[in-house]
Amino acid sequence: MPDYPPGAALPAPAATSLVGTPHRGPEVLSASAMLGILRRHLFAWLAVTLLVPIAGIVAVHRLSPVYTASGMLIYEPNEYKAQAMQSVLRQDPATEATMASQAELLQSLHIAQKLAERGGLENNPEFNPARRPPSWTKRLLAWMPRDPPPDPQGPVLNQNRDAMLLAVQAALHAKPVRFSRVLEVTFTARDPVVAAAAVNNAMDVYIKDQYGKKARAVHRATEQLRLRADALRQETRQNEDGIAAYRSRLGMLQGMHAGFDAEQVTHMTEGLVRARAELANADARLDAARGKAGAAAQAAIAPSVVQLRAQQDQLAAQAQARQARLGASHPESEGLRRQAEAAQRAVLAEIAHVVASIEAERRAAKDRVEALEANLRNARDEADRTARAQIPLNALQRDADAARAELQAVLLQIQDTAQKASIETAEAHEISQALPPQHPSWPPSGPFTAAAVGAGVFLGLLTVYLLHLFDAVVSSGEDIRNATGLPCFALLPAVGRRALGHRRVEDYVARRPLTAFAEQIRGLRAGLWLGAHRPRVVAITAARPGEGKTVLTLSLGRSAKLAGEKVLLIECDLRQPRFARIFGADAEPGLSDYLRGAVPLADIAREDPITGLAYIPAGKPGGDMLSLFLSDAMARLVNTVRDHYDLVLLDTPPVQAMSEARVAAAIADAVLLCVRWRHTPRAVLRHAFDLLRETHANVIGTVLTRVDPKAHVRSGAADAEVYHRRYRAYYR
Repeated sequence: MPDYPPGAALPAPAATSLVGTPHRGPEVLSASAMLGILRRHLFAWLAVTLLVPIAGIVAVHRLSPVYTASGMLIYEPNEYKAQAMQSVLRQDPATEATMASQAELLQSLHIAQKLAERGGLENNPEFNPARRPPSWTKRLLAWMPRDPPPDPQGPVLNQNRDAMLLAVQAALHAKPVRFSRVLEVTFTARDPVVAAAAVNNAMDVYIKDQYGKKARAVHRATEQLRLRADALRQETRQNEDGIAAYRSRLGMLQGMHAGFDAEQVTHMTEGLVRARAELANADARLDAARGKAGAAAQAAIAPSVVQLRAQQDQLAAQAQARQARLGASHPESEGLRRQAEAAQRAVLAEIAHVVASIEAERRAAKDRVEALEANLRNARDEADRTARAQIPLNALQRDADAARAELQAVLLQIQDTAQKASIETAEAHEISQALPPQHPSWPPSGPFTAAAVGAGVFLGLLTVYLLHLFDAVVSSGEDIRNATGLPCFALLPAVGRRALGHRRVEDYVARRPLTAFAEQIRGLRAGLWLGAHRPRVVAITAARPGEGKTVLTLSLGRSAKLAGEKVLLIECDLRQPRFARIFGADAEPGLSDYLRGAVPLADIAREDPITGLAYIPAGKPGGDMLSLFLSDAMARLVNTVRDHYDLVLLDTPPVQAMSEARVAAAIADAVLLCVRWRHTPRAVLRHAFDLLRETHANVIGTVLTRVDPKAHVRSGAADAEVYHRRYRAYYR
């Protein structure tokens, strides 16, 4: 192989180009992608999905079962008709609030206390912590010296009893059945017999307690009514005694009342009116008799006077006639005149007699009027006194009547209460008693197992999701494209020991040319050949060690050599050389010796004993490795071999730590970035790509190495199709 002529001008490195820009936008997961994620972490999902239910089932079987017994009772409040009892035993309608209140009352601490006393739960270690065996911590504390507790100054608290009552109350539950008056009572305990007995005791205690409260309330109400009756009897007796004393003091007869005095006054008034009428009549007759009234009145009052006057007038007329005819001195005229005068005297005498008689009647009428007026005044005064005296008497009478009526009502209420108390029943009745349950209520094996299975599936999916979120490694060619924008030319499968047999992985492509591994190498070569520039000098590097770059370099070179190309491999990893061990040759002289000018190019070129390709080992390492790559000798070497070989592969060190890799990548026509499947983090890959881009290296693509075909197929990635079993017939 001719050496590059010394002193010649170094050609410029091949122009570099960036194949693409990284796509780092938000990742949108499709259904197939999510299925692929599940397939990728299938074992983790199966492990969590199976371990969680198994752990749940084991925990269920290790837990102590508890049993819940239940009983039913109905709440039927009685209606009381007695008004007094309604005020004492008022019953609310059976509303939801009433039923909820009864449920709270049934599960109160008072019921729990009586339940514990009846069922002997204070001796049950499940509810009484004092009956439990002491734990090792308490036994240890018992041996430790402690100061004696101070004497209690106040009431001593029984913590064990309080804890027991609270435990019993916590196990006792009651709830109303919706849209009914039924209460469901439950009790939870480790012993089913204890649970059933506790429910029955709780219902019995509640019923009897309610009935006892009602009976006590009825008894208190009856006693209050009896006391009220005694007080009313005493009050009635006092009122009657007061009425009798009042009548006796005022001289009032029994049955005498203001109505009697008013009737008497009325009679006296009527008599007075009649007497006054008689007096007026007497005055009228007296006037008539005296001639002050008309002739008709006089004729009606004194007919004898009228008759005498008629005779007088007749005699006077006869005397005047005789006197006119005979003369005044005639004896007949005188006789008639004397008769007329006698008649006049008789008239006057009769008038005097009538007037005297009428005046007597008038005086009698007047006396009667005055007497009646005096009596009426006296009667009215007496009536006023009686009425004034009747006012307190009426008040006393009303009080007595009211007390007597109230006493009668209270006596009727006592009688009604006694009758109702004799037939009274409890407000709550048992519908069904509790029986010992046959199956534990907790832990619920079926629901718990179903929940554990569901939790296992959910936690498994959550684990898969978290693994996907924290999965920062490259797992497919699509990941490489998303991270760097570079294409992935090949997915080299990991070759197991069974497939290798006695071969080495570096020799696998030459010994087994019809395998999927060899086909992926050929696909990589086709990708390089089909490129726009068809690079001859290709640098193969990786982000970090262990990515498989040396195996890729050897496999690609041998595959190209078997295809008839003229190939040269140059080992640029001077710090970790492997060509000499792989090819079974001496490590010196090599590339470093040539770059130092110690040996010519012809002395460092070697030949592969399997395929006959040419290779240059690393040579002797030293501290000037970077300067060797930056020297003109390195550039001349690359330009020389580019003209003499169809394909030159540079096996460079990892780009993350070694600067020689970036120099070699800048000199080469193209760079292949080796990425280990499910091992290289995306951040490391992007950083390596950024380092190469900063050196203006022409990074044309990547190769995904050491891929597990089965796991990659399970991931559902698009590029995993090549490993599907349907292509198995194409490989030998």
